[in-house]
Amino acid sequence: MYDIKQWRHIFKLDPAKVISDKDLEALCMSKTDAIMIGGTDDVTEDNVIQLMSRVRRYPLPLVLEISNLESIMPGFDFYFVPTVLNSTDVRFHNGLLHEALKQYGHMINFEELIFEGYVVLNDDSKVAMLTSATTNLDIEDVEAYAQMANDVYHLPVLYLEYSGQYGDPDIVQAARHCLTDTQLFYGGGIDSFMRAEEMGNIADTIIVGNVIYENIKEALKTTKIKERT
Repeated sequence: MYDIKQWRHIFKLDPAKVISDKDLEALCMSKTDAIMIGGTDDVTEDNVIQLMSRVRRYPLPLVLEISNLESIMPGFDFYFVPTVLNSTDVRFHNGLLHEALKQYGHMINFEELIFEGYVVLNDDSKVAMLTSATTNLDIEDVEAYAQMANDVYHLPVLYLEYSGQYGDPDIVQAARHCLTDTQLFYGGGIDSFMRAEEMGNIADTIIVGNVIYENIKEALKTTKIKERT
């Protein structure tokens, strides 16, 4: 069984976006620790299963980050379940999870479920708009969410999500200082090795997404952080 605590780098693929077989092979044969499939909109059963079947040809862990009930399917190593801590809409705290358990609770292997405490920090992002997230947070706000994830809810993962925008290292560091057991994921704006290294020196795990579709060579360079672990 894979140990996500050892993961330093994850490539995140959006099933609604196009990626060539050549680029997909380069990602899957790189030094990344895992491939995550997930997105905010236009995530369907068809495009998830198509992308899953393409990635499954390669020998690395495969994760589905659940964004809606329609795209949940068997065949993944892990299912990451977000709970958006700074959402003002209860659906994104536990409403969708409640519906999922009603439909699939009898067949879930809970060892495959990883609950992520999300803190969305980019006001202009699709995920912030979808989840009605309060994003104008200062360091003290983020520290409080980190304590909530680590000390109150005992979540395995806290995910600071800047969603395409490069974040503030001071805020990420502040969250890091509050975590003793919860694993810190960082995602957003990592489009070069320099940025991967900066955030990789703070967070336990970095998530690299948008640059895959913008500059595959730079995306692949981000895996070099593992050489310095």
